Amino acid sequence: MSDTVESLILDLLEWIGPTSRPYDDVLEAWRTSCPRLPVWEEAVDRGLVVSRYQAGCGRLVSVSVAGRELLGAHRPPVSVRSA
Repeated sequence: MSDTVESLILDLLEWIGPTSRPYDDVLEAWRTSCPRLPVWEEAVDRGLVVSRYQAGCGRLVSVSVAGRELLGAHRPPVSVRSA
C-alpha cells in the first residue's frame, strides 16, 4: 500500500470522527474511481470502517475498533489545554 493511500485512509478515519456519518455523505466525499487511490475501498476491505442501518437515520458509517486503533497508533489525539 502506498504511503499516499495510507495517509488518506487516516484522513478518512479522522474525518468520520468519533460519531457516525451518513453513508451517502461518506461516499460523496471519499469514493473515487481512481485505481491508484482506493481510499474508501481499502478502508472497508481492511475492516477499518463499519456501516449499519439505523431506523430514522438510514445507513451510517463509523470507525471500527481496528480503525480507532490504527488512528491512535499513527495520529494520537492532540491534547488541548485551556489558558
